[in-house]
Amino acid sequence: MTWEKSCGALVVRREGEKYYILMIRHKAGGHRSFPKGHMEAGETEYATALREVMEETSSRIAIISDFRATVSYSPSPGVMKEVVYFLAFTTDESIKAREGEIAEVEWVPLDEAEQCLTHENDKTVFRAAMERMQHLTFEIK
Repeated sequence: MTWEKSCGALVVRREGEKYYILMIRHKAGGHRSFPKGHMEAGETEYATALREVMEETSSRIAIISDFRATVSYSPSPGVMKEVVYFLAFTTDESIKAREGEIAEVEWVPLDEAEQCLTHENDKTVFRAAMERMQHLTFEIK
C-alpha cells in the first residue's frame, strides 16, 4: 500500500454581508472540491496549503483559525491518500485556474456550497469548517 499526503484549504471571502467559498472543478470527472495538493519534502502542512491554493487558484490566503480536518480515501487501487484541510480567508476576489488538471475556479455563495460538492467527505469537512467559522470572534473585512 502506498500512502500520499496532500494539504489544502477551505477559503472564504466576504463581500458586503455575503460570504463566498473558493471551489475548483477538476477536468477529470468534473467534480467540485477545495484546492489542495501534495506535500513537498521539508514542507509543513500549513506551507503546503498556502502554496497549493496559490498555485491552483492564484489566491493569497491567511490561515487564521485552529481548524484542521483530515480525510482519507483510496484514489486508486493500492493507494491511500490523506488530505489535511485548513480554514482560510482572503480578500482576493480575483482568481485564475492553473493550466492542466483544473477546469475552473469559482467563488460559490456559502449557502449554495454544500450542494455543489460531489464527494461526501468534502461535505463533511465543509460542515465542520462552517461550524468552526460560527465560533470565530474576529471580523473578516
